[in-house]
Amino acid sequence: MSEWLNRVEAEQGGIIKMIKNNDLILVSDMVILREFMEQDWADVHQYASQEIVCQYQIWGPNTEEDSKEFIHDVLEEAKLTPRERYVFAIIYQGKLIGAVEIVMRDFTNNVGEIGYIVNPDYWGKGIATESAKLVITFGFETLNLHRIYATCDPRNIGSSKVLEKIGMTKEGILRENLLMKDGVWRDSLLYSVLKQEWSK
Repeated sequence: MSEWLNRVEAEQGGIIKMIKNNDLILVSDMVILREFMEQDWADVHQYASQEIVCQYQIWGPNTEEDSKEFIHDVLEEAKLTPRERYVFAIIYQGKLIGAVEIVMRDFTNNVGEIGYIVNPDYWGKGIATESAKLVITFGFETLNLHRIYATCDPRNIGSSKVLEKIGMTKEGILRENLLMKDGVWRDSLLYSVLKQEWSK
C-alpha cells in the first residue's frame, strides 16, 4: 500500500479520486484521504483521547476501546449497501492526523452531511479546510448529492471559519439540538452548500 501511495503522491496536482482494492482514495496537493484500516486505531487514539479535540462533541475523550470501536464501526459501515457513510483518514506528510467524513442523510433528496477532526498538533495549517473541500467535491461529483450541510457548536470558532472558508452559507441556528456529555443541551450553527454553487 505504501508503495502505491508514493505513486499517487507523485501524481498530485489537483483532486484525484482513485480506487485500489475497492478502497477510495482522494488526493490533493496537501493531503491524501484514504479509507481506514484496522491498525489505524492507535493514530486515531492520539487525537481522539484529548479533551481539547472533543470539547464540543457528544463523545470522548476516547479510551483505547472507544478508538478501536470507532474503527470497527467504520469498517462495518463501509460494507453496507447502499453505503451511507464514507469516513476517510487524513494523511498529511505521511502521517494519519485526523478524519473527515460524508454521510448520506437523505437518499430521496440527495442530501449529505460532512464532519472533520484534526489532531491539534496540526491545527492552523488549512488541513481541515482542504479535507472538507475534497469530500464535498466527492459528494457532488461521485455521490451526486444536491445539498451538503454541516453543523458546529457556536463556540467552536475554528470550525465555523473552516465552513465559511470553503464557501458554505450559514443558514441559521438549530436550538438545543444536541445533548452534551455534561447533560446540557447545545445549540448548533447550520451551514450548507448546493451543487450549483460548488461548481461555479
